[in-house]
Amino acid sequence: MKSLSRNKKKIKEKVMVIMPAYNAAKTLEKTYKDLPKDYIDEVILVDDVSKDETVEVAKKLGIKVLVHIQNRGYGGNQKTCYIEALKDGADVIVMLHPDYQYDARLVPEMISPIINGHADFVLGSRMLGEGALKGGMPLYKYIANKLLTFFENLCFGKHYSELHTGFRAYSRKALLDIPFTLNSDDFVFDTEVLAQIETRKFPTTEIPVPTRYFKEASSINLARSTVYGLQTLSIMFQFLFNKWGIKKYPKFNKKLFDVISPFYVKEIQKSERKKGRKNG
Repeated sequence: MKSLSRNKKKIKEKVMVIMPAYNAAKTLEKTYKDLPKDYIDEVILVDDVSKDETVEVAKKLGIKVLVHIQNRGYGGNQKTCYIEALKDGADVIVMLHPDYQYDARLVPEMISPIINGHADFVLGSRMLGEGALKGGMPLYKYIANKLLTFFENLCFGKHYSELHTGFRAYSRKALLDIPFTLNSDDFVFDTEVLAQIETRKFPTTEIPVPTRYFKEASSINLARSTVYGLQTLSIMFQFLFNKWGIKKYPKFNKKLFDVISPFYVKEIQKSERKKGRKNG
């Protein structure tokens, strides 16, 4: 795989990092400082009604900040992030949690497969190597992650090492082709996006990433994890039913422009015309 030049000017694509944030004041600055700025054109943080000083810290760092009027959940936060990135003309979008759980220094490795035309979707896998347990992932989460990923691989016909990571990168083409705004506002949003990517048969890949588990890092408890697991299984059955023609779901068969406001369609198209792109 061709490596990326450290001279940002040689990368033609506009690279953006989006951060879905909730109570990330204690970890945001460390995460942001680790970002390799030479590779990034813009960082966007969407605050989901944090109860701490996340917004103030982000503004102090010079990050573009959007604040939800009401809490919309993890999935709802990502929807705002991606729409804003597309409006701003992003060619490559990296989703990074601002809780310092993932190594922000690996952004160049995350975007390289997309920049070089090898993939439209990249997962930062904690399961490649010994990153997960070494980084402090609780054993029950490790086992649940492995079991869910195994079942999802059976459904997708793939061999992913992990499908439940919060470090992901997308091409603009991929995000315009999937109606992610129809997805859940909860944590299962990530699983729905995966199923949409697989339905569209976009080329995908993984890179190994370490992880850090500590007090301030965001994590869902056992009860929420159980609900998430059951929701993931439900999405997999929806994916299969859609694939087999038993029941068709709009979230697997429509495109983004089919389901969002005409206002936002025009706003996204404006950014495409500025670069002479073809509309999605």
